[in-house]
Amino acid sequence: MTKKVVVACGGAIATSTVAANKIKELLKDNGIDAEVKQTRISELSAEKDGADLIVTTGKVKKDYGVPLVHGVAFISGVGIEKTEQQILDVLKD
Repeated sequence: MTKKVVVACGGAIATSTVAANKIKELLKDNGIDAEVKQTRISELSAEKDGADLIVTTGKVKKDYGVPLVHGVAFISGVGIEKTEQQILDVLKD
């Protein structure tokens, strides 16, 4: 079954593209079939339906009822292994 990952940042362009590409590579390397969609944090309420995971590169305090991982490590490079493991823990059945 294909998982759905929503990657969100403030503008849905630069940082979410970097994070989305790294997440796609991580999932492929771990044999996880997933659709990775980019959006703005302001559009998460509309994009969360059917999502298995939300990864944000900005601060989000709202609970969308979907597991959420802060993906700023994909931008900063700090703590990336921990962030990748959090993503894998959510998506592995």
